[in-house]
Amino acid sequence: MDKILVLDFGGQYNQLIARRVREEHVYAEIKLFSKITIDEIKNIGYKGIIFTGGPNSVYDPKSPHYDPAILDAGIPILGICYGDQLMAFMADGKVSSAENSSEYGKTEVFFDNTNVLFKDTPNSSICWMSHTDYISTIPEGFKKIAHTEKCPFAGMCNEEKKLFGVQFHPEVTHTVFGKQILNNFIFEVCKCNKDWKMENFVESSIEKYKKELAGKKVLLALSGGVDSSVAAVLLHKAIGQNLTCVFVDHGLLRKNEGDFVEKTFGTGFGINLIRVNAEDRFLSKLAGVTEPEKKRKIIGEEFIRVFEDEAKKLGKINVLVQGTIYPDVIESGNGTSAVIKSHHNVGGLPDVISFEEIVEPLRDLFKDEVREVGTQLGIPYELVWRQPFPGPGLAVRVIGDITKEKLDILRDADAIFREEVANAGAEKSTNQYFAVLTDVKSVGVMGDARTYGRTIVLRAVTTDDFMTAEWTRLPFEVLERSSSRITNEVKGITRVVYDITSKPPATVEWE
Repeated sequence: MDKILVLDFGGQYNQLIARRVREEHVYAEIKLFSKITIDEIKNIGYKGIIFTGGPNSVYDPKSPHYDPAILDAGIPILGICYGDQLMAFMADGKVSSAENSSEYGKTEVFFDNTNVLFKDTPNSSICWMSHTDYISTIPEGFKKIAHTEKCPFAGMCNEEKKLFGVQFHPEVTHTVFGKQILNNFIFEVCKCNKDWKMENFVESSIEKYKKELAGKKVLLALSGGVDSSVAAVLLHKAIGQNLTCVFVDHGLLRKNEGDFVEKTFGTGFGINLIRVNAEDRFLSKLAGVTEPEKKRKIIGEEFIRVFEDEAKKLGKINVLVQGTIYPDVIESGNGTSAVIKSHHNVGGLPDVISFEEIVEPLRDLFKDEVREVGTQLGIPYELVWRQPFPGPGLAVRVIGDITKEKLDILRDADAIFREEVANAGAEKSTNQYFAVLTDVKSVGVMGDARTYGRTIVLRAVTTDDFMTAEWTRLPFEVLERSSSRITNEVKGITRVVYDITSKPPATVEWE
């Protein structure tokens, strides 16, 4: 299988670059620059390398650098932003502070579209810039292939060595022909084959775990989230009843969600499922707690304790399955996942319960790839494509202290909002939408009587990667129907507001 290495120099878009490559059915993996040597790169046999961006200045001795010998390794390289400047720096070009010529945001870039990197692009197009430094002198053996009004070398290449650099970010959607530019590097320069396909992954994974886990007792913490759900069905198809899933219902799920999970996996797929109804246990621990981070810690700790209690009842378990996915591996910083990735990022469980091994069947996949696997496994659409849901559940969507009454109010309001968005066919216009119960009360009028009730916030965002997000311009009719139904059907709500704050400065969730 052909592979592209994304060599990470601290860029915020490192995962996005790898996703863009994989979208073209070519496998890409991310390695921190300090965690892989030139010899390792050569031995693995990468077809190409992409240097990521980063926040540093290459002429700062403390900034991330790499052995210049990589430029003579015979592997095609594409440098992006900082990666472009690093390439120039390593090849004895000059990088300077832009001062009056820095560029941020959408910028017109002029291409030499006779160059292979800009094949099938126009003479100029809008690209996404984010730089203070710039290449003031390109290295010997390189030539200019792009520029802007302020940046003399927005693109450069050494055709003989197949080294390319661009100052802009082709991986972001704001760069109009970014996909074409990346494709030119992947297929025209690196000559990659499209051999990374999810149907192959499903078949090979099932066969792999049939052999590796034959006769072993396997345990999985099923949250009902996408990752653990896909892992559960994949392992079930491989080892059947030797897999036991423990579903801890902490009482912080959305309306009817616990029943849906039980019906889908227990009845629908025939998975050996244990449902633990632990609402009272969790709510007693959360009573009176208002600080968001404390809520998270309590829920994570209690989840471990509940899971531990159930696991002990099962006797000897050989294998623990985690729903770890590729971003978790990357964010661990060293290429290994050292924490339990249940829906609470539970840490420490292997020290509490003894396992012979830990299996992470999805550790090489991004979220969109996990969803594709789930679809191929026949998991219901509404589960595979469910929106991101916080590990602590509705606990971080109830502002202030948590009670059963507040959770029920929020569940009902949230269900109405999601239903109205679905009824209007607006689900695909937003990437995440939900309700928040605030601790704000205000005066209202119901009939001829004065009321004093709670305020619900509706939140919907549109995003490509969740690193940034725009508030979704939902149709006013959807908001109007949602507000009318919530105030009429949910007891205790007198006011509904819509959050129109983007990320940044806000986060997607309120807590």
